[in-house]
Amino acid sequence: MHKNNSLNSNFVFKLASQLFRLLDKYRPEAKKDKRARLFQRAKARAEGKEDKATARPLVVRTGVNTVTSLIEKKKAKLVVIAHDVDPIEMVLFLPALCKKMGVPYCIVKGKARLGQVVRRKTCTALALSNVNPEDLTNLDKIAQVCKTNFNERYEEMRRHFGGGILGAKSLARIAKMEKLKARELQQKLGS
Repeated sequence: MHKNNSLNSNFVFKLASQLFRLLDKYRPEAKKDKRARLFQRAKARAEGKEDKATARPLVVRTGVNTVTSLIEKKKAKLVVIAHDVDPIEMVLFLPALCKKMGVPYCIVKGKARLGQVVRRKTCTALALSNVNPEDLTNLDKIAQVCKTNFNERYEEMRRHFGGGILGAKSLARIAKMEKLKARELQQKLGS
């Protein structure tokens, strides 16, 4: 299995609970609630009242494609990535893209935990694009912590991709180079 250490540096517990509290405020509408809302709207229209479209509520955006397009357009304020996505290649490019575009991102434990936010079994990535004014300070605080823990440490985490475990060929090549260096040093000292 491919190991990627950058997806193993997870969010601190206290901040993760704050993040999930914020995300829960922007959960998508449940099917039952949507059905009831649309039923009330249809009932009002049947009674002859004017049909007014409801404003689109602020919700978290889900899915790798949607999140990617939000990052590319720089509309995402915060990106949340699950650490246990399989195959990992689905989200492997997201930290690099977020770093390039200057979008704060964080990696949290459990795609099932992200799935609970959006009323599904699992979810690989979420993005917050807009929040209500009363949650703006909370989002800014979380985004700042994400920038310091993930965006600014991207290069450091990237160096540890693969867990630092070398294959047999790489180990043999390094050992051979060290033997050659030791032999050259002996020859310089001996002559």
